Amino acid sequence: MELQTLQNIASNERARQKSVRIYCCTSTGCRAAAALEIIETLEGAIHQRHLQDQVEVVGVGCMGFCGRGPLVQVDPDNLLYQEVVPDQAASIIAALQGGEAQPQRGNVHHPFFTRQMPVVREYSGKIDPERIEEYIAVGGYQSLYRTIYEMTPAQVVEEISRSGLRGRGGGGYPTGLKWATVAKMPGGQKYVICNGDEGDPGAFMDRSILESDPHLVLEGMAIAGYAVGANHGYIYVRAEYPLAIDRLQKGIQQAKRYGLLGSQIFDSPFDFKIDIRIGAGAFVCGEETALIHSIEGGRGNPVPRPPYPAERGLYQCPTLINNVETLANITAIIRNGAAWYAGIGTETSKGTKIFALTGKICNNGLIEVPMGITLREIVEEMGGGVPGGEVKAIQTGGPSGGCIPKTLLDTPVDYDSLRQVGSIMGSGGMVVMDQSTSMVEIAQFYMDFCREETCGKCVPCRTGTVQLYALLTKLLERQATPADLAQLEALCAMVRDTSLCGLGQTAPNPVLSTLKYFREEYEALLVEPQYHPHPPGAANQPVSALGSVPDSMLEGA
Repeated sequence: MELQTLQNIASNERARQKSVRIYCCTSTGCRAAAALEIIETLEGAIHQRHLQDQVEVVGVGCMGFCGRGPLVQVDPDNLLYQEVVPDQAASIIAALQGGEAQPQRGNVHHPFFTRQMPVVREYSGKIDPERIEEYIAVGGYQSLYRTIYEMTPAQVVEEISRSGLRGRGGGGYPTGLKWATVAKMPGGQKYVICNGDEGDPGAFMDRSILESDPHLVLEGMAIAGYAVGANHGYIYVRAEYPLAIDRLQKGIQQAKRYGLLGSQIFDSPFDFKIDIRIGAGAFVCGEETALIHSIEGGRGNPVPRPPYPAERGLYQCPTLINNVETLANITAIIRNGAAWYAGIGTETSKGTKIFALTGKICNNGLIEVPMGITLREIVEEMGGGVPGGEVKAIQTGGPSGGCIPKTLLDTPVDYDSLRQVGSIMGSGGMVVMDQSTSMVEIAQFYMDFCREETCGKCVPCRTGTVQLYALLTKLLERQATPADLAQLEALCAMVRDTSLCGLGQTAPNPVLSTLKYFREEYEALLVEPQYHPHPPGAANQPVSALGSVPDSMLEGA
């Protein structure tokens, strides 16, 4: 395919589109609330009113306002309807001819929308994820063409390095440095892996990207393959994401049909094929060495590093592993330039980050915000605060993260600031808790998750998480003594310092952070509640006990 052919496809697709487009979210959440039935009703009403020449219904990806779904948006009027039910759908079409629509009207000028900065999610909710032509119509695959015909592999790596992009899977490792390491490795065969084994409780960012804009990830992988000298890529997706898998499969087939994947892409010497591997649901397979073993057909057990996958990874070949959101940033960086991307965010945390804003919050869903925005801006302005109450804590980073108290709501959301207060960015889960939440129960919940998900290979994680869960349960049953609390802290340090991989090394973090900021809740559960081992003001000291997060940890940076 030539560039002119690509541009002709884009032009023809834009000419095909009707003057009024009604977007209906067809991602997993809205599908569960009868989105497909709503589309059927909308299309029936269009035909009944003989509007098929001017109006079309488009099934699109996630619009972000997940807590108010199913969502329907009418363009070009930019009207948003929320919590639509099939019986009301026909009234949206009637409103086009002067009738009155019954569904609740959403406010597109709400801070939930206006404070966002869509880069990865720029076309999510605006294009049909199952039609490659719609992706091409908004500029899709032109960045890939540019890299092949206008840039050398070294220049692509340099562009990603200068952008300041860091791994969005949890570790925050510099993406350009990882690409450069793989690129300089000798040997003929290299691989690119997209880590879609998203497993943090409350997190659904990667699923949304794969469901809403699969070609964005496919194009990013192809650019990565060109940059590092790989001709084969794998997307590792958890089996619990059937819609994402289906749309990826369709996307790969469509891209191959147009000559955008496979052999001689854009009639060049560059070959790149992509296969899908489906995970069986093990959280530990988000760790890159465990993920590699799973792709190879083995049990998903982590192994010590070095050697790192960049040196010896899949089938003992140099392997680049990035997570879904990391790869989804690549196309925009190539299109707009490294300087543009580096101008977003903070000095050490460039670009935007997608978060799944959930929990006790008025407005929940997916948000994409520039790095450096504060927790207060996200929770109180965009999220609308806690319904009928006030924030107690925000948990970020999933099982590897920590709980941040309301007194630190002005903390900027970037890699370094979150580490300083005892949490991490993680893959993007953000759970808001109100004053009714027991922080000891939260710690127990995450420890229960970790003990269930441990691979069992190393003793500290296999047995330590079980013992930590038992001690937390003992506390909640009001049978624990001050000695048990001391043992809990000592055991956290042991699991953190001696576990093999990131799962075990960071498993104690929810316990340690809640002990740091909410110690009184632990002490109130003791048999001897007068036990106060720490002097006043200790709760304001740095959280030095928290485990550091290894580079390229659980979710694969």
